[in-house]
Amino acid sequence: MHTPFHHKPLVFFVSAALFGSALILPGCNSSSDSNTATTGVTSAESLKRFATVPLGSEVTGMYITEAGDFFYNAQHPSSSNYYPNNNATTGVLTGQDMNRLAGDFAPLAVPVSDVDKQSFMTAVGHYQAVAAQGDTFSGDLPFGLGAIVSADGTNIIAYSDDPDFNAFIPTNAEFSEGYLFTNWEYRPGGMSRLHLSKGSSGNWSVLNAMNVDFSTVGGTWVNCFGTLSPWNTPLTSEELYFDDTALWNEGSDSGVINLTGYLGYPIDGSGAWPNPYRYGYIGEITNPTTAPVPEKRFALGRFSHENAVVMPDRKTVYLSDDGSNVVFFKFVADVAGDLSAGTLYAAQVTQDIGVTDPALAGFDITWIELARGDEAIIAGWIADYDAVTVADYVSGATSYITDEEVVTWAAGSAADDRVAFLEARKAAAAKGATAEFNKMEGVNINYARAADGTVPYMVMAMSDISGGMSDTVGDIQLSANRCGVVYRMMLDTTTWDTTRMEPLVAGGPYDAAASVNQCATDNIANPDNVLILNDGRVVIGEDSSKHENNMIWIYTPGN
Repeated sequence: MHTPFHHKPLVFFVSAALFGSALILPGCNSSSDSNTATTGVTSAESLKRFATVPLGSEVTGMYITEAGDFFYNAQHPSSSNYYPNNNATTGVLTGQDMNRLAGDFAPLAVPVSDVDKQSFMTAVGHYQAVAAQGDTFSGDLPFGLGAIVSADGTNIIAYSDDPDFNAFIPTNAEFSEGYLFTNWEYRPGGMSRLHLSKGSSGNWSVLNAMNVDFSTVGGTWVNCFGTLSPWNTPLTSEELYFDDTALWNEGSDSGVINLTGYLGYPIDGSGAWPNPYRYGYIGEITNPTTAPVPEKRFALGRFSHENAVVMPDRKTVYLSDDGSNVVFFKFVADVAGDLSAGTLYAAQVTQDIGVTDPALAGFDITWIELARGDEAIIAGWIADYDAVTVADYVSGATSYITDEEVVTWAAGSAADDRVAFLEARKAAAAKGATAEFNKMEGVNINYARAADGTVPYMVMAMSDISGGMSDTVGDIQLSANRCGVVYRMMLDTTTWDTTRMEPLVAGGPYDAAASVNQCATDNIANPDNVLILNDGRVVIGEDSSKHENNMIWIYTPGN
């Protein structure tokens, strides 16, 4: 059993400091005296506010290119913001190479004026809105960016104001031209591809645009965060917020009804019905710079994917699972660079003895093998449920995999391993894995620096320490932290295994009675997207209602 992490994580038990902000024009930046954290922090470590997004927005799609361009989005901004910051936006930081960001930059002040609160604020550089919800780009997207269009391309199913994951694939050595892939979360979901070019001024322009066609895989579902594979294919995540598969064919869920419309089925349930086991996977976009083709990687398991990150061996993949009472997964491919077949594992964690403070408590990790899977075989199991319709629904029963089948599989008595891949979260729990994590968000590495051993760790955001993580049963029994924690996991750079999860940055303090900013403004609130810079600093983006403006932070580890 390990003792708690030997350096003290960033956690605050004092009121947030107040920082003034001069009135500025919309979109300009502003800085203040340093808000480097000092309470309980060694001199080497710091937490600095780097940016804020307009009121109502969540920070999504954080991605940094090898040239240092920093893409990120403002998801679902407030409709009362001034135009154009009332539109969902994907954009890029200009005027600053993030790979050469000096550690002594002056941190951004908390926005105070109404103009600042409704603006994109940055400590350095300038945020350029490259594209916004509804943009048509001279007819390339006739229904507008964010439109979810039916499989036959004729009908608008919905409009999404939730851009998420970005990945930029360059087409020249300078990284000044290439393709930006962006997720659009909805039920069903979508993904856009913008052909971008950067001019001599540093600003970007859209040369053309398209939506990725998911009709060949039956559409997609709530496309969340993601990563770019080491072989330059976007890995989009289907965040399957549909915990009870038994209710899928009940017939009243609006998302499933939307999906029937996408597929061209009768929305009243009188005919064919979508198969739930076709959704909830990592989707790999092959041929990304020519004619993109989505392939769902069934062997990585079906659950509520936040994102997947591939290790430098091109075989080991870590996968986060968003929601309540969720599981941390690992996949090891049979062949490097090929995610179609391999072995799926789930984490069983052991909390440090006698430590319940989430700012201090770490976990030992044991990986439980679930099964080896092959995409072609799993596809056959999925097809077994294609004929299920609303007419088959019986209240209190299920037309799909039963809990009894899960138990039979876990006991080793099932005819096949479909449970492991089609009901991966239930399978993991039945095998003894820890199914108690709450709001597990992004997991990431710095690929190049992990590969050369200079930054040999992975980080994961846990947005809200509550629920199964803060009760008195099971593997995890922490005190609640409604502002969240970012964890670090060291990697064995030979096997790419990890056996330990430790807190790196803990949010708070939390004041439930506050009308705004229930989480202290000099600390993180509900971390979501995470990145690691080349020097090991961690970039943290928020998805929070507990900060009036969601923020991006730069954290410098003390060791």
